Amino acid sequence: MLKRTHFCGQLRASDAGKTAALCGWVNTYREQGRGLFFVDLRDKEGLAQVVFEGAPEELMERARAVRREDVIGVRGRIRIRTGGANPKLASGEVELVAEELEVFNKAETPPILPDEHDADRINEETRLQYRYIDLRRPRMQAILRTRSQITKYTRDYFASQGFLEIETPLLIKSTPEGARDFVVPSRLHPGSWYALPQSPQLFKQILMVAGCDRYLQICRCLRDEDPRADRQAEFSQIDLEMSFVDRDDVIHMMSGFTRGLWKELFGQDIGEIPRMTWIEAMERYGIDRPDTRFGLHIKDISDLAAKCDFKVFQEALAKRSPAGRNGVVKCIRVPGGAEKLTRKLTDGYTEWVRTFRAGGVPVVKRTAAGLETGIAKFLEPIKDALTERVGLEVGDALLFACDTWEIATKTMGELRLRVASDLGLIPKDGWNFLWVVDFPMFDWDDANRRWVALHHPFTSPNPDQFPILESDPGACLSAGYDLVLNGSEIAGGSIRIHRMDVQQRVFNLIGLSNEEAQAKFGFLLSALRHGAPPHGGVAFGLDRLVMHVVGTDNIRDVIAFPKTQSGADLMIDAPSPISDEQLRELSVRSALPAAVPR
Repeated sequence: MLKRTHFCGQLRASDAGKTAALCGWVNTYREQGRGLFFVDLRDKEGLAQVVFEGAPEELMERARAVRREDVIGVRGRIRIRTGGANPKLASGEVELVAEELEVFNKAETPPILPDEHDADRINEETRLQYRYIDLRRPRMQAILRTRSQITKYTRDYFASQGFLEIETPLLIKSTPEGARDFVVPSRLHPGSWYALPQSPQLFKQILMVAGCDRYLQICRCLRDEDPRADRQAEFSQIDLEMSFVDRDDVIHMMSGFTRGLWKELFGQDIGEIPRMTWIEAMERYGIDRPDTRFGLHIKDISDLAAKCDFKVFQEALAKRSPAGRNGVVKCIRVPGGAEKLTRKLTDGYTEWVRTFRAGGVPVVKRTAAGLETGIAKFLEPIKDALTERVGLEVGDALLFACDTWEIATKTMGELRLRVASDLGLIPKDGWNFLWVVDFPMFDWDDANRRWVALHHPFTSPNPDQFPILESDPGACLSAGYDLVLNGSEIAGGSIRIHRMDVQQRVFNLIGLSNEEAQAKFGFLLSALRHGAPPHGGVAFGLDRLVMHVVGTDNIRDVIAFPKTQSGADLMIDAPSPISDEQLRELSVRSALPAAVPR
């Protein structure tokens, strides 16, 4: 076999005069007269131009027979490219004059081609069915390289900080919390089932009890939930845990990792990552993962709205949420919105926010004559105070939401993002990192009339919050923290509960009986009784992190072999039925085969 000496995309002018052998796929071919034939050869590093010129007729004939996606090897001499360099190619200064050709594999006419300019015209299902061709595209190769670079840096960084890379099991006990488990029947224990891990949470805490001190794993996690553009049922985490630490220690470690990674990837110093409390994020941005690249800050004007004779405001202020919060009136100022926000847009917003159970989006605009349109007449008693409070200028618009705190805050947060997108206010570049801290420990589940853990039931309260754990659960703040990048949560974690008595108090608060706790988490509770150090950790969503780095909003672009929105793998045709014999071995009764939605 002809053995490669160089990669196609790595040839340079300094290589001129050398003999080289290249191997790869035929990207394009063209003939210019009977004595001149060109092939653009592609491998993982890029393209190189190969020219067959003045070669023996037998070699020319074999060259003319190659077609797109044939796998070939060529050997010859590198020379400066005749006719001038091609600035579009990294190897564009040179070409290889072929003296030898070996065809390793003839390709059938491909169903798709790995051309970048064709990628957007091919539907995603076809790309996923022929993923092995789609992955040949230069952009996909670049994404795989970037992902590999990130995982290598991750391992190097945490190894330098004393972390041990430790694998945790894939076949575990089902503990139904949050998303659905994927389950696996056991052949050796008929009627019993394993679950696939939604995360290594319990095992990494066990490793801290075991004295490992610092744990790292780039792990696979599986959740049986509906996929989204930035979520798959099967995904990867950068997972870690540390002993004898508090919140500041974990944030310091992860900030150092993030700064180092961005320096490695982009040569950019992102500086210190600021912090924001959860309540500030919700009040100013309406969401716990705020995009701070643009303004449109939310203002609470409930005190002013109380002075208006506007029934919608008054009814909202009289409300009280199940979690005990009073009704509110909030607004955002849209600079230049008097002209930019057309009636069609604002009417559309009113219909849209009803999906968040909001009643609508009252609007007012400021012109040279004062407040006009929408609810302007109701705001007369507060127009001066309102103008000063929100900084309203001529040409601006105000959009309002009024309801319980929860509904109005969510409405404003979603509306802020929608308006920014509609008006082109979101920058296309830049990296805005933010740590969000001081999350509530609990959220009220109105349907079941009980408190639930906002993060997970192993998250510790902040050290100063223990006195109000039972007396005021809704006000209790956790030692949790999220890392947000450009409005997307890329990492989250917490300091864990390491004392059995505190863990039991939390279980009692969320209505988990001793028997239920023992059945679901018995091994962790046993470990806590046998000497658990203070510990905490965090998990980065690796796929989402790569999405930001490479600039895509589709998680399937950054996973080598992803599933469709319905959870199907079109390349291998999974999931698929299994035989009755296999089912009998697993002590699982046969069922009618169901069609898999594609």
